[in-house]
Parts: sequence; structure tokens; C-alpha cells
Amino acid sequence: MESLLVLVGLIVLAIPVSIIALLIGQSRLRKRVDQLEQQLAGQFPEGAIETAKPSRPEPTTAQVKRAPWVAAKTTAASDESQLEVPQTPDAGTPPATIVFREERIAALGVWLRENWFYAISALSLALAGIFLVQYGAENGLLPPTARVIAALVFGALLIGSGEVIRRRFGDDEKASSAYLPSVFSGAGLVTLFGGVLAARQLYDLIGPEGALAGMVVIALFGLVLGWFHGPLLAAVGLIGAFAAPFVVGGSSDDPSWLYGYFFIIAVLGLGIDTVRRWAWISVLTLAGAYGAVLLLVLSSPSTEPEYLTCITALALIAIAIPARRSWPSHAGPMITEIIQHRKGDPWPEFPTRLAFGAVLVSSVILALHWPDSGGEFWLGVSLLTGLVLALILWAKDARALQDATVLPALGLIWFVLVHGLDDGAVLHRFAQTYAETAEADFPWSVTILVILGALISLLAAWRSFQTGRYGVVWAGGAAIFAPVMAIALEVGWRPAEVIGAYPWALHAIALGAVMVVLAERFARIDGENRMRPALATLSALSCLSFACIIVLSSAALTVALVVMIVVAAALDRRFELPPMSWFIWAGVFTVTVRLVLNPGLEWADSAPLAEMTLVYAASVIGFVVGWVLLKPLNRPVAALLLESAAWATAGILLSLLLLRWLESFGEGGATDSHWGLGLLAIIWLLLAFAQVQRFELGGKLNYVRYLLAAFFAAHGMIRLAQALSEANPLFNPFSDPVLGPPILNTLAIAYLLPALVISFSAWRVVTRPVLLKQISFGVAGVLSAIWLGLTIRHVWQGAGGMYEGNGVTQPELYTYTITLLAIGAALFYQSLARQSGLMRKAGLAVIGLAVAKVFLIDIAGLGGLIRVFSLLALGLALAGLAWLNRWATLRHSPHEAEPLDH
Repeated sequence: MESLLVLVGLIVLAIPVSIIALLIGQSRLRKRVDQLEQQLAGQFPEGAIETAKPSRPEPTTAQVKRAPWVAAKTTAASDESQLEVPQTPDAGTPPATIVFREERIAALGVWLRENWFYAISALSLALAGIFLVQYGAENGLLPPTARVIAALVFGALLIGSGEVIRRRFGDDEKASSAYLPSVFSGAGLVTLFGGVLAARQLYDLIGPEGALAGMVVIALFGLVLGWFHGPLLAAVGLIGAFAAPFVVGGSSDDPSWLYGYFFIIAVLGLGIDTVRRWAWISVLTLAGAYGAVLLLVLSSPSTEPEYLTCITALALIAIAIPARRSWPSHAGPMITEIIQHRKGDPWPEFPTRLAFGAVLVSSVILALHWPDSGGEFWLGVSLLTGLVLALILWAKDARALQDATVLPALGLIWFVLVHGLDDGAVLHRFAQTYAETAEADFPWSVTILVILGALISLLAAWRSFQTGRYGVVWAGGAAIFAPVMAIALEVGWRPAEVIGAYPWALHAIALGAVMVVLAERFARIDGENRMRPALATLSALSCLSFACIIVLSSAALTVALVVMIVVAAALDRRFELPPMSWFIWAGVFTVTVRLVLNPGLEWADSAPLAEMTLVYAASVIGFVVGWVLLKPLNRPVAALLLESAAWATAGILLSLLLLRWLESFGEGGATDSHWGLGLLAIIWLLLAFAQVQRFELGGKLNYVRYLLAAFFAAHGMIRLAQALSEANPLFNPFSDPVLGPPILNTLAIAYLLPALVISFSAWRVVTRPVLLKQISFGVAGVLSAIWLGLTIRHVWQGAGGMYEGNGVTQPELYTYTITLLAIGAALFYQSLARQSGLMRKAGLAVIGLAVAKVFLIDIAGLGGLIRVFSLLALGLALAGLAWLNRWATLRHSPHEAEPLDH
């Protein structure tokens, strides 16, 4: 029975071979028939037909279906010249190295529809060799050694068959035997790899070292074959080689050696493509390698360290092999320059795009990988750091790969940050150092990471010294990386809680010292060009500010940040460093947040008065000093930020001082009294007008300023609404009492002071839109009128009679009438003096209101002489206003005044 099964297996193996042999014979026969037909038609002379070996006539366009992977028939020297001198494509035409173009994908679909049997044949042959070994293992027909030898012999026979066909009949697309050598040789390579894998995984005949050595030899052999055969061989060999370990099966206590196998296959694919320049073979190679190692680590999670190492190695060979350089020298534009791509400009070369993609994938995998132990954490840090150092040092001559350095650098920051936030193994051991053992040695984890950050910053500065066009960018990276690493540690690891605030602050100070040294070196080299020294100086100031944040109290920290702003302005004034405006912008924003939100107004209400006054007064003085220092320079953004912040902070300080002074009387609260709500409204409205003043800066940040201005203004208006309603002593008999003598009392603080602040801010700040200015003046007018009415009532009723339920006395009612007439007369006179129609209408409206009040309220509510005086005052006022109107009209219209002289 087993013999019968072996016979059936041999028949099955012979089917694809027979099909291919028939295809070759039929193709040769068809070619000879075509030649005979052409001879009969008179297109060839009599002796042109070969009987032993047919010639290869040029097929017509209709007969030839070109594959999507046309082989590049160029020598290695020509490829080298094409690599070093990138060709600029015509406008609108993508370069030849764009792999996944629509026409190529369409061509692949056409080729597969017409030549699918080649792919199926290659698959059948490759599986035949692998299943032959498996069948022998399952049925015990041959000894293990013989089974492996049989697979290797079968693979060698397939490769030999393919080579015979290639040499005798050719492998060019124009030949009838096209793709057949690649089918046989590719299947043979897969079978050879399968035999070695079986020897290791199924039978344990050889160790991991022997298996890797054997696969290296096969890969080198396949590399040579790939240089002579078409890309179909490379595709078949690669796909089969990546799939072979999963098809062969078997088990191993330590499958980590397979990462070396997949790495060798990746080297094989990239090595073939680096000479032939098919491009898509390299993409297929890396995609297969990343996918295969991912499947392997999912099936064997214990091999994660080897997986991470292999991922890193794939990125490195993707840089080196396509460029054929032991020291990468990728020329041309960078990937990030695609953002500025214009029609007709060259795109980055294919080796650049391939290397960038591999570095991106490897960096993402390393950054997102979660280590299960401290060893894996440090392995991840080492691999990411190694990638960064490789791109800085090893690829220093590769201009096109400069931007790729950002990828592993960001990955390293993210890896350190997230590992801290998620309480990883290293962080847990770091945090428990002194909690469990007070005499434990100093934990060096954070210090090592800070040193790594400083090392990368120093190397980036070294690249800045070496590079011309992008020297400033490298200097920016040097200035940013180490401080950002320290901030990531602060956010995720909280080192001050373990090693103490002062030792942790010393790390930041040390980084600041490094940045000072870099600033000095940049200044010595650059001379009048101050950009790089400015960036390093900014970093030094940021490090010192970070140290202050660690060790200082809330009040001292705010003052220290203000001092940093002044220092930045002074440095800009002394050395003309425009980038200092960035630090000033960040400093003003940070100080404002601290003054208003955290610790903010709540802290200002409860902190000691001297400490609160010191913080806010120092902020005002610092903003003013910074503004004065920058005034002679052309720094519109920084100057406007400092000016608006100074005005707003000064108003906040005065409001807080009034608030604290009134609270000292002990007869009202800051959060629920009419005067407390009015002062809080002033603070928020000052912040809103500070944002309005910054509208003139323009730019996309204006949208953020619009939102902030609306938020602050809404907050202030809500406080005003509360002061006018629930905290108003006129409407709420249980509200806080009015403090102070008539006129100069808390009513003025609650209502008149906000009106003055709004009107003054609108006059000083608002230039456009005009509608906002008009609304501001309207709100200020309404608040002033409310204050005036409440003040009149306070004069006649006192603090205890403010509630409207107490009624209105006749003198109070008469005072309202006289006040309305006086205001109306003043507005009317000003309208005539200024020729203002708007003021004239306002004056008439107020006078009309006074008239209505007299006839509708005073006549019924007043009695005796007061009613007489009310009507008398109204009549005299109206008569006087009529005369005033007539006089102004005659004065401004002299021609109409002549008849009155006669």
C-alpha cells in the first residue's frame, strides 16, 4: 500500500513537470510553424530555417505581452552611475523608481491573467519538494538523512533544469520559453531552503549554526541566480523562502535562529535587486521579512529580544544594500522635502524612500513594543539609540536620510515616556529603590537616560558643525532633544519623588551647562549669524527654567520664570537673537497661566498678602522691563505680547489688592458680594482685551486667540450678570451690604470700575472690528447708568435701605429727574458742539425719558412743592434746550441768520 502511495506521489510530482515540458515542446513547434508560414509568404530566404535549433524572430507588438517587471539589462557600472547621478524626470512624469504606480498594477493584473499557470507551476513545484520531505517523515519510508538529501537533490534538479532551459532557449520576454527558467530555479531554491529547515526543525540533524550556514550558502547561490534570471525568480524564491518555515512545520525549543534565516533571505532579496534595479523586489523583500518575523514572534513570544534585534537589522540593511555602500551616501532630496514639492522637481530616489520606510517601520515597532522585563526595556532603549547614532554617524554622508533621524529619536522619547506612565518593570524597580531599602545604592536609570539624551544632542551639534544647508536644523535638534528627554522623564518617571528634588534639578542644570557650551561654540564659528547660538541659548534657559520648576515653590517659580523672560529680552537686546522671541512667547504664556489658573486666582485670594503682591508686581515689572528692552528692536510679536500682558497683569494686581483690602473689613466675601464679583469680572475682561490686542499679530493662532477672548469675556460677563442680579443689594435683601461713604463705596467698585476698564480697554486696544468697540462702549454706558442710579439711592436711603421693597422717597425720585435732565442736556450740548448725530439722538432719548418720567411717575408720586419744582425744572430745561438748539443752528448757518438782523 505504501509503495502505491509513493507511486501516486511521484505521478503527482511529474504532473507540473510534464505540463511545462509540453509547453516548451508546443512553443517550439509553433515557432517552426510560424517560420514556415513566413517562408511561404516570401519573407525569409530558402536556407533561413534551422532544423536543429530554431531562430528567435522578433515578435510583433500584438504577440508580446510585457510583464510588469521588465528586467533592467544594464551592467553594474551603469547602475552605479544611475545611483550617484539621479535623473530629473520630466514635469508631470513620475520617475521609474515609483513602484506602485497605477499602470504597473494594471500591467501586473494583465500578466497574471495571461500567465497565471507559471505562478501555479512554481507553487506546485516548490510545495512538491517540501511535501516530499514531510510525507517521508509522516510515513517513515526513508531515514531522516535520506529524506533531507532527497529534498536537496530535487531542489538541485529543479535549479539545473531551469538553468538548462535558460542557456539553451533563453529567458527573455521575446523567447517562447520566457519565465520557465525562473519557475524551475525559484521552486528549486524554495525546495533547498525547505530541506535545510527540515533538517533542523523536523529531524534535528544539524544545529542552528549549521542551518544558518547552509542557508547562507543557498542564499549566495540564489543571489547569483537572481542576477542572471528575471524578477520572477526573485519573487518566487523570496515568497517561498519566507513561507517555507511555516509550511515545513515542526517544533523547536528555541526558534530564535529563524530570525537569522529571515534576515539572510532579506539580504538575498535586497542583494538581487541592488544590481538589477527592479525596485518592487526590494519592497517585496522587506514586506515579507517584516511579516515573517512578526508571525514568528506571535507564535513564540519568548523570542521578543531577537525579534527587536532583527527589526533593527532590517532597517540597517535597507539603508546599506540598495545603495551598495558600506557608508551610506544617499544623494538627492529628502522625504520631508516632498512637502515643498513643485511640478518638475525631482522626487527622492528609490533607495532613499526604501530606507526611510524601513526606518519608519522599525522605529514604530521598537517604540510601541512593551517590554516584559528590565532587560527588554534597556534593549529597546539601546536599539533605538543605536538607530539614532547610526543615522547621525554612519549615514553622515547620506544627505537624503537626514530627516530619517527624527523617527528613532521620537521613538526613543515616546518609549521612555510611555514606559514611565504605564509603570513598567524598570520604573517600578526605580521607584521602590528607597521605599524598600533605605540604604540602597543610588538608582542610575534616570541618569543614564539623561546622559543618552545629552549624547544624542552633542552628536546632533557635531552634525550641525559638519553640515551646511541644514546646520540650523541639526542645531535645533541638538537644542531640543536632551531637554525633551528630561521632560519625558519628569512626566512619566517623577524622579524627584525617588532621588529628591535637588539631585534631579542638578540633571537639568547639567544639561543647561552643556547648552551654554554649545552656544559658545556656535557663536565662535557663526560670527554675525546668530541663529544657532540663539537656539542653544534658548535651550539653556529652558533647562534652567526646568530646574526652577523642580525645586522652587509656586511663588518663587513664577518670579523665576519672569526673570528668565527678562534675561531672554536682555540677551536679544545685547546680541540680537531673534529666536529669543519664541522663549518670551512661551514664558508669557506660562506666567499668565500660573497667575490666572495654576496656582492662579484661588492661590492669590488665600496666600499671604506680601507674597501675592510680590508675585504679581514682579510679573508686571518684568513684562514692562522686557518690553522696554525690546522696544528699539524689530520684535513686534514679543513686544505686543509683553505690552498686553503688562496691562492685563497690572489690572489684575489692582483688582486683587482691592479685593483683599475689602475682605479685611470682614463684611463681605470675594466670591458672592457685588464688589467681589465686579472685581473678578474686571480680571477676566482684562484677559479678554489682552487677547483682543493680540489680534493684530494675525496668523493661524488668531483662531486660538478668538476662542480665548470669547472664553474670558464670557467668564467676565457671567460675573457681571451675577453682580447685577443675585448680588445686587437693590434686588436681594440678603446680599452683602454696601461698604463706604456715598459715591466712594463698593457700588463704584462693582459697577463703575468695570465700566471704566471696559471703556478704557476698548479705547486703547480695539482698532478693529469697529462693532466690538461699539459694543464695549455700550456695555460701559449701561454699567455707568446702573451705578449712577444705585448711587443716588444709596445717597438718600443709605446702606440699609437699598432694597427696592423699601420704596422710593420723593427727594430720591426728584433727583432721578434732575439727573436725567442734566445728562440729556450734556449729551445734547456735546452733539451740537461736535456735530454728532449719534450723540444728539442719545441726548434726545435721555430727555424724552425724563419727560416720560415726570408725566407718568413724578406727577403721581410727588406732592407739594417738590412736584411743582419737578415740573418747573422740566419746563425750564426744555426751554433752555430749545434756545440752545436755536443758537447752535444760527451759529452754524450764517446765511439763515441775516433776516433776524432786520
